[in-house]
Amino acid sequence: MNKEEQEIRKKSPVQIRNKKASFEYYFIDTFTAGIVLTGTEIKSIRAGKASLVDTFCIINKGEIWVQGMNISPYFYGSYSNHEAKRMRKLLLSKREIRRLEEDAKTPGYTIVPTLVFIDGNGRAKVDIALCRGKKEYDKRQTLKEKEDRREMDRAMKRY
Repeated sequence: MNKEEQEIRKKSPVQIRNKKASFEYYFIDTFTAGIVLTGTEIKSIRAGKASLVDTFCIINKGEIWVQGMNISPYFYGSYSNHEAKRMRKLLLSKREIRRLEEDAKTPGYTIVPTLVFIDGNGRAKVDIALCRGKKEYDKRQTLKEKEDRREMDRAMKRY
C-alpha cells in the first residue's frame, strides 16, 4: 500500500475496523476490493452502522464473497430495507482472486476483511488480508509488546 492509498484511508469519513483480526492473525498480504451493496446498505455504512466482527471471506466459483458482515438496517428505510447479515460480493480482478484461492488452500490460512472505508468517489471499499492464525504464545507476545509500547509512550510524555 503506497502513501497515496494511505492518505485516502485517513481522509475517509468512515473507517470501520476489524480490531480483533490483528490480534488473532498475522497478515500475509492485503488487497483492496470494492463491495456490491444496495442503496440502504451504503447509507448505513456512511452513517457508521456496520461491524466486521467474526467476518471472513470465501471463494465460490471464481467469485469472492464476504460472510458475516453486519450492516444495520437503515433507520429511514422502508419496505426496501436490506437484510443485516447477508453474503456480499467483493470486486477483485480474476488474477487476484485466483492468487487468493491458491494461497487460501494452504492449511492455516484464511481471508479476513480488516477495514471498510469510503473512497474519494463515495464508493465503499473493503481491505481484505490473507492471514495465518496466531498461536496462544504469539498472542501473549503481542499483548506484551503493546503494553511495553504504552509504557514507553507514558515515560516519554512525562519527560
